[in-house]
Amino acid sequence: MAQIEALLAEDPNDAFLRYGLAMEHSSAGDDAECVTVLRDLIARTAAEPYVPAFLQCGQALARLDRTEEACAVLAQGVDVARKAGDTHAQGEMQGLLSSLE
Repeated sequence: MAQIEALLAEDPNDAFLRYGLAMEHSSAGDDAECVTVLRDLIARTAAEPYVPAFLQCGQALARLDRTEEACAVLAQGVDVARKAGDTHAQGEMQGLLSSLE
């Protein structure tokens, strides 16, 4: 995690590194920090969305029992994935969203 943070200090807008940091937090069982990092990633990449961030953020929010927030992120992600032509991600997010509603 420290290595990723050091690399992000050099390039704070590197979406892949920021996503990796979020996944490290998730692996460590820190879903709250995972969500914080992913929300930051989503905001930073608004012009060119990083589609996987929406699914992972929704999953982490669901694990935190923040269902309403999870549904909002997933609904946004479904729309982003559809616009990007990423039908696989769109389907995964739609499936999770349906299971939470």
